[in-house]
Amino acid sequence: MILAAGESKRMGKPKLLLPFQNKTIIETLIEKVILSTADKTLVVLGSDSEKIEEKIKKFPLKITCNPHFKKGMLSSVQWGFKSLPKDAQAALVLLGDQPAVSTAIIDKVISAYQKTGKGIVLPVYKKERGHPVLIDLKYRNEVEALSHEVGLRGLVYSHPEDIKEVKVKTPSILRDIDYPEDYKKELLKGKE
Repeated sequence: MILAAGESKRMGKPKLLLPFQNKTIIETLIEKVILSTADKTLVVLGSDSEKIEEKIKKFPLKITCNPHFKKGMLSSVQWGFKSLPKDAQAALVLLGDQPAVSTAIIDKVISAYQKTGKGIVLPVYKKERGHPVLIDLKYRNEVEALSHEVGLRGLVYSHPEDIKEVKVKTPSILRDIDYPEDYKKELLKGKE
């Protein structure tokens, strides 16, 4: 599940459509997800949905539009969970503005879920948790009932015994693109 509904207020323009590695930010991330071991890809749109949908409709994925996107990221997570098939096992929640997250990290999180059976799997870089976060759908109702004050962290804090942390060797799981400076830094890192 790729969250791509935000308004990009801090960027001042639709950040997911900015160029990144010969594509747009959102296309770069979608390609990595499609190349991963994830079964299916769901993109949750909101702000600028028509422009983004036009860019991504060529990919083998499902698109859903969150009518409540102005309420924040949790509303998109909840809308995405409601849009998942009833027989889905788990959801890997990715931030649309993290194009540096690799297919290998996505696969590592999925593999840890499959091997450990833990209901919440988080990548960790130097003891700091990041994204993507994998959530078993036994928590579907709980996610849909979370309050916006607490957010998805509320689920994590409620189930410490059901968490698997997966150590990764890159800070890309911690970096997202909010401001023009973030975008410039990410473009430079992409050339490294």
